Amino acid sequence: MTKRVLYLIACAAGPTQYIDEGIRQAKGCGWDTCLILTPSAFRWWEPRLGELEELTGHRVRSQYKLPGERDALPKADAMLVAPLSCTSLNKWGNGIADTVALGLVSEGVHLGVPVAAMPYFNRAQAAQPAVARSIADLRAQGVLYLDGPKGYESHAPKQGSPQSYPWHIAFDAVDVMTQGAGAGPRGVG
Repeated sequence: MTKRVLYLIACAAGPTQYIDEGIRQAKGCGWDTCLILTPSAFRWWEPRLGELEELTGHRVRSQYKLPGERDALPKADAMLVAPLSCTSLNKWGNGIADTVALGLVSEGVHLGVPVAAMPYFNRAQAAQPAVARSIADLRAQGVLYLDGPKGYESHAPKQGSPQSYPWHIAFDAVDVMTQGAGAGPRGVG
């Protein structure tokens, strides 16, 4: 049986410091996990990139490939954006795909790939009016947005606990989204 492929897409938000734990949990759920980082998140891990590539068995992507270059990753069966920063949420909600991380999910959701997202940002950021609009726009496109009691609840400014990010909630949700989807066409890469 072919292993299911998950694109784990991480933004420059606190829990990305612990993305290795997220990868371990995804693998524990049976996912062949490919990691895509926003350029800022990539900078955080650049000195230790080899660890992530060894952990996933794949090259870590953070840039669009060059014309004519082959895909470095297998096709995705599902995509999870976690942690999703406030900045990336609003760019994605407004159709701005200026990074490979946002480009993949912007395209994937419209190609029928199950896409989920779980945020990590504080209540002051969440109060920005664009946030509610972006969440509504993503949900209208079919993105499973995991916030509140069934996802991540925004924390008070300077009171976040990135090491306590509830990865398991996101992976459980992706598993539920993809049940019975294994026989269908493969996603994007």
